[in-house]
Amino acid sequence: MTADQMNSLEEQIDRWREYLRRRQAIHAVDVAELEDHLREQISGLVDAGLDADEAFLVAIKRLGNLDALSREFAHEHSDRLWKQLVVFPSDTGAPRARARTNALVAFGFAAAAAIAIKVPALFGLGWDQDAEIIFYLRNISLFVLPFLTAYFVWKRQLFDISTLRWVVAAFVVAAIFANVYPFASGGHTQVLAVLHLPMALWMIVGVAYAGGRWNQVAGRMDFIRFTGELFIYYVLIAMGGGVFTGFLALIFQAIGMDMEIFITQWLLPSGAAGAVLVGAWLVEAKQGAIENMAPVLTRLFTPLFALLFVAFLAALVWTGRGMNIDRDMLIAFDLLLVVVLGLLLYSISARDPSQPPGMFDVLQVVLVVSALLVDAATLWAIAARISEFGFSPNRVAALGENIIFLVNLTWAAVLYIRFLRRRGTFSALEAWQTNYIPVYALWAAIVVIIFPPVFGYL
Repeated sequence: MTADQMNSLEEQIDRWREYLRRRQAIHAVDVAELEDHLREQISGLVDAGLDADEAFLVAIKRLGNLDALSREFAHEHSDRLWKQLVVFPSDTGAPRARARTNALVAFGFAAAAAIAIKVPALFGLGWDQDAEIIFYLRNISLFVLPFLTAYFVWKRQLFDISTLRWVVAAFVVAAIFANVYPFASGGHTQVLAVLHLPMALWMIVGVAYAGGRWNQVAGRMDFIRFTGELFIYYVLIAMGGGVFTGFLALIFQAIGMDMEIFITQWLLPSGAAGAVLVGAWLVEAKQGAIENMAPVLTRLFTPLFALLFVAFLAALVWTGRGMNIDRDMLIAFDLLLVVVLGLLLYSISARDPSQPPGMFDVLQVVLVVSALLVDAATLWAIAARISEFGFSPNRVAALGENIIFLVNLTWAAVLYIRFLRRRGTFSALEAWQTNYIPVYALWAAIVVIIFPPVFGYL
């Protein structure tokens, strides 16, 4: 096979792979296995004497006999030879049965999460006292994420004992450190543990979601895409839940029944927990629709946030004022940087790496560089406060997180500028962002496990 034939074949396989990843009919984590079958078929056909294009088309026909996806591709591209080769009647009963089973399992896990968050009430832990509320805040991720992980373990068929053992061990260790430490009431390390434990455990969910592909860039990028999609669906579910709750209170009030206790102690906590699983099921079942929504939101807010950062930097230079960084302001700036990274990650996940740079990529570079400068200014302010007031849990946590942001944004800016100048590939930027995910989880674990004893649980 010549080099031109190889390049042509790889381009066709790339288009086929990207098409499958955008379809509801198969999940992204299964595409790699399907591609392996395709390449095996092509290799055998080429060895038998067919050229690359013929081997590709015949392999797609054979693959279509194994899976309905190629038929879907043929219908989508009816002007090509695909339709002549692979369209044939099929029974849709099995996919529908799988969809029903998937829905039942997902809602079963959602019900389990909704019940789990009320189990502590059986032992007298309500929502009335501050200590009880703190207990729920420390453990909120442990009421939900194990069930979400179990759902993906079932869906991806990850029944290997060694894998299950370390997944269970991770949640057990998290539960121990969240509840054994003698945190001071209202202490900073307790608040930091509440904020960082879900971030650390989210990577465990990602490993289960990737289904054996966590070590691949595509697997981690699929999880990033899932995270953004789940957030959008969860917000939509929460908005609908708010409307439902309002009408529930209203109509029962008409007959003299006060539903406040039921709403605050049962409906809201159980609904919030179960909605995570329902949102995950919706993302899995409706990938095609949400993938049209999220890139639109990214393209809408990227220029707005770029303008915000540029305006802030201009005001900072023009006024010559220093940044007044207290705890609340630190949280606000870090959340802002998280939003920027989210915009960057999701725009990367939704972009075709083979496309040349365009105007939106220029806006992305402006956003990344301006966020990098804001992060540098924030780090300077944090260092000034540490030199003046000394170390505290909040300042050290903020210092570490902003250094992590700084490293991420710096190299992302370098790689993006190289791509704009056509001296680098977009895939390098994609790989950098996905390879950096464990750094955030590792830092979150350090904050949860190391910070409390180092700072005396204060």
